Amino acid sequence: MGATVNTFMILWSDKELTPYWVLAGGCLLIWLLLFARSRIPVRQRDDRPVGVQIGNGQTIGARNEQDDYFACAVQPHGVLAVLADGISGLSGGKVASTTAVETFIREFEELERFPDPEEFWDASSHAANQAILRNLLGVPGGTTLVSAMIKGRDLYWGAVGDSILAVFRKGELLAINHKHTLESQLEEQYMSGEISEQEALDNPQRKRLVNYLGYDHFKQMEIADEPFALQPADKIVLCSDGVYNSLTEMELETILAQDIPPFDAAQAIIDLIEEKQLVHQDNATIIILEQGW
Repeated sequence: MGATVNTFMILWSDKELTPYWVLAGGCLLIWLLLFARSRIPVRQRDDRPVGVQIGNGQTIGARNEQDDYFACAVQPHGVLAVLADGISGLSGGKVASTTAVETFIREFEELERFPDPEEFWDASSHAANQAILRNLLGVPGGTTLVSAMIKGRDLYWGAVGDSILAVFRKGELLAINHKHTLESQLEEQYMSGEISEQEALDNPQRKRLVNYLGYDHFKQMEIADEPFALQPADKIVLCSDGVYNSLTEMELETILAQDIPPFDAAQAIIDLIEEKQLVHQDNATIIILEQGW
């Protein structure tokens, strides 16, 4: 041990070796800094709804009353967007859509952490259905509803009725949910050979809703089995039938492809609908979410 120390002291005092000692000391300092940095815990970005931009737009169209209703909630554990289209043919459409959206938002805001999606959709939809029936006091009413819940890069969703959820990716709108209309059932019957194509097309009731919130026989929403994996630059679109029945898919994609904030895109879509001045223009509502995943 003593011989080792003596040897080290001789080398340390040798001025010709000074540059090598400086170099060795610098390397040791860099290693210590890298080691210390590796010990600092890194917060996972996927756990935060960072930077989600939300845009929306709405028009009453040619109707006397706005039966669409929508809202978004941004919490530390995730983001929720809800859009409901009250059934205009029923006098309680506005009551139904408003009650449904407020119920979903309240259920989400009361959570302390991100929920099990299936449990959330199931509990919230039945709570909303019961609340609608109570508020209608026997008046006919009901509403479609589409809802998106985001955590990190995962998109969860639940839907009932014919409002739609889609993801705009690389210039194309990707449909996510199904429409709960007689038309969808007729299409399935045609594909299975139960009816002819003409019988499916000629059915005068094919636009009739077969599932919605606000009636005694409601059973469940359509709920995603697996989350939809979002990619950078994806735009999530929620809209009522007053939007997709008034614009072509190409018109929607042309606006969504523009490099503008989601609020401006939503307003541009509503402006285009109003410019058409369709005689029977329905209420139209759209929500666009982007970035942050």
